[in-house]
Amino acid sequence: MKKIQMVDLKSQYDNIKTQINSAVLNVFESTAYINGPEVKEFQKELEDYLNVKHVIPCANGTDALQIAMMGLGLQPGDEVITADFTFAATVEVIALLQLTPVLVDVHPDTFNIDIEAVKRAITPKTKAIVPVHLFGQCADMEPLLQLAKEHHLYVIEDNAQAIGADYIFSDGTKKKAGTIGIVGTTSFFPSKNLGCYGDGGAIFTDDDNLAHKLRGIVNHGMYQRYYHDVIGVNSRLDSVQAAILRVKLPFLDAYCDARRKAAEFYNRAFANHPNMITPTISDFSTHVFHQYTLRINNADRNVVHQHLLENQIPNAIYYPVPLHAQKAYADVRYQEEDFKVTNELVETVISLPMHTEFEEEQLKFITQTILDFFNK
Repeated sequence: MKKIQMVDLKSQYDNIKTQINSAVLNVFESTAYINGPEVKEFQKELEDYLNVKHVIPCANGTDALQIAMMGLGLQPGDEVITADFTFAATVEVIALLQLTPVLVDVHPDTFNIDIEAVKRAITPKTKAIVPVHLFGQCADMEPLLQLAKEHHLYVIEDNAQAIGADYIFSDGTKKKAGTIGIVGTTSFFPSKNLGCYGDGGAIFTDDDNLAHKLRGIVNHGMYQRYYHDVIGVNSRLDSVQAAILRVKLPFLDAYCDARRKAAEFYNRAFANHPNMITPTISDFSTHVFHQYTLRINNADRNVVHQHLLENQIPNAIYYPVPLHAQKAYADVRYQEEDFKVTNELVETVISLPMHTEFEEEQLKFITQTILDFFNK
């Protein structure tokens, strides 16, 4: 059996090696390394895929979030509500801009932001809500948009983990994750469903004026060279990464389907097991399984984690410490009783290998090793 990887990027590369190598060599031949034709073409192709008016490529997903907030003109002291159970980049950029992070609990089934918790957190200082589409499916955007409309708030989607997912509105219409709020952001980190071979990110919006401002911000605030109209940063997707993403974008839906197929295998193996709770798929979102995350029930998650490692099965705990308990983001405003779900999740979740290149023998070994652990 081939060695099991948490994310098998090597096998994925081997399957598209000819196209990737050719695309990269073409960039080397052109020497157009920054804002070259590959970046502009990728931008157009991703706009078509997402059915969004504007894609603004940038250097990484964290920059994308920061630039989105800069573009909206948020000011120091403005409150931004986001989920407690996520990667730190989401709250990091809020703090970097001297905005005030307001962390709230998540839904126990989907792990995404709890709408009722958001309602309780809104104050006169609240200016934006950042739902995180965690592990591959959308937060419940329709009621969130309605809430934002009532309170005149921006909705900024952190779509670093769910590119390719569809949100399904109550009337049956669909929109791609990241294109639903005023602005959405994503990461092209190599392990993402659409990943490059380094760092990369992008911002999405249908707002023409916002898009114009964002394009200036990513390029030192310039629209014309050496004329700085807005305060900006240096955050550009390089042409090599854009060329790689152009090769991979047509495979994105197939990659998501492959992940779903692997998730279905896991779900069948673990169905109704007393010690495992399989991922919930909501009726308002498709799931692209950036991660396949179990909850361990009536057992020690850390012992399961170690058992898998001892059997050469990589696995991960996303996330071991909630953001409200991190030293960098601790705040006297936070009360533990307000984070009951998050506090339980950090003790019980475990993510299994998830990628596009599984062999059935690998999936059988992973699932049987877990089942044997509980049945011993």
